[in-house]
Amino acid sequence: MTVQTIVSPDLADTLGHFSHASAVEVPATARLVFISGMTARNAEGGITGIGDITAQTHQVCQNLKAAVEAAGGTLADIARVDVYVRDMADFEAIHAVRRQYFTEHAPASTMVEISRFVRLDYLIEINAIAAIGTSS
Repeated sequence: MTVQTIVSPDLADTLGHFSHASAVEVPATARLVFISGMTARNAEGGITGIGDITAQTHQVCQNLKAAVEAAGGTLADIARVDVYVRDMADFEAIHAVRRQYFTEHAPASTMVEISRFVRLDYLIEINAIAAIGTSS
């Protein structure tokens, strides 16, 4: 499965670690996997990095990795993410962490600031769409 990063010469460079668009050729044997919003909740059920956006973003990316791997894919199969944050001032810190996980390509992305999460200690939540083929 190959995710192609699309960068338009008619658009300004992105401000963070994402692409203008992602193209995925989906063969008949591939499937789309929709990954629910992942937070900084760790495997033990606690919240990693209370008050620390970098630690929480690492945990969220680890959770995305676990979910996509459970579906038979890798982070390279993720074509799109939606990012919800409590404070847009954390933009640079979040993208610094994302660069460490999305190394093969930068997925298409939307980031929005919201007023509240299910738990007050959450600072970030990311959901994703992956295209996983039999050759992944």
